[in-house]
Amino acid sequence: MDFPSVRGQLLRNEALAPFTWFRVGGPADALFLPADEQDLAEFLRALPEHIPVAVLGVGSNVIVRDGGVEGVVVRLPPRPFGQIQIEGTKVIAGAGALDSAAARAAAKAGIAGLEFFAGIPGTIGGALTMNAGCYGRETKDVLVSARGVDRRGEKRTFANADFGFTYRKNAVPGQIFWIEAVFQGEPSTADEVSARMAEITARREAAQPIREKTGGSTFKNPPDHSAWKLVDEAGMRGARRGGAQVSEKHANFLINTGEATAADIEGLGEDVRTAVKAKAGVELDWEIKRLGRP
Repeated sequence: MDFPSVRGQLLRNEALAPFTWFRVGGPADALFLPADEQDLAEFLRALPEHIPVAVLGVGSNVIVRDGGVEGVVVRLPPRPFGQIQIEGTKVIAGAGALDSAAARAAAKAGIAGLEFFAGIPGTIGGALTMNAGCYGRETKDVLVSARGVDRRGEKRTFANADFGFTYRKNAVPGQIFWIEAVFQGEPSTADEVSARMAEITARREAAQPIREKTGGSTFKNPPDHSAWKLVDEAGMRGARRGGAQVSEKHANFLINTGEATAADIEGLGEDVRTAVKAKAGVELDWEIKRLGRP
């Protein structure tokens, strides 16, 4: 498979497991780490339309399947895509920046409103894609605008209203490779914001298996239900398949106990969905993205 020339790195048959929290999965046909926004735009513009392109952030909410990923996987390097700037009470964050880094930068500047990002283990690009949120706040509540590049390599800008945000998704048409987002906070003090962030972090560490090889919340909360309660009531807390297990600490988390395959983890998730459907009559939808060939 021929690919356009790049100024960044284009790695053939590159293992993706080390880039994911589950530490499972096969290689990408090609892994592209663009040098900058222009490098990404030019690559996408020159790449034949039939070649699929996917994005991988820090791999906190994805299962890369064992057969690997067809086409190109784009991963934004921290430089230059992880930069964060403060302008008044606005936080301007690159799509490759960690959500928690944006929260910390806001706290240091005495900007309130972005504390919830401290509890989300992903990147700003992922937050834009899935309207990431926790503890009563979501990306839509603080986003002003965002810039990205579409599959044809055209640079585009979106206001908050253009996203059509709903629970864990947006309605932006087509495939957008996010570059940067602008968030609006409120004036506060560094001490007050840091205290609220510390509370969120403590709650997360107490309730979630964040020290394990996991992928964050596995299923979306159905209307009027909590996914973890449905999983628990279906008797699936602690359930296993191969090297994968439903967390004993939080029933909406799957973990790799050490030797799991991607098929083990995804299969266990389907076992959970089947059990919940049989017990409660509720269809759980995956929140974790599944990427690649079985």
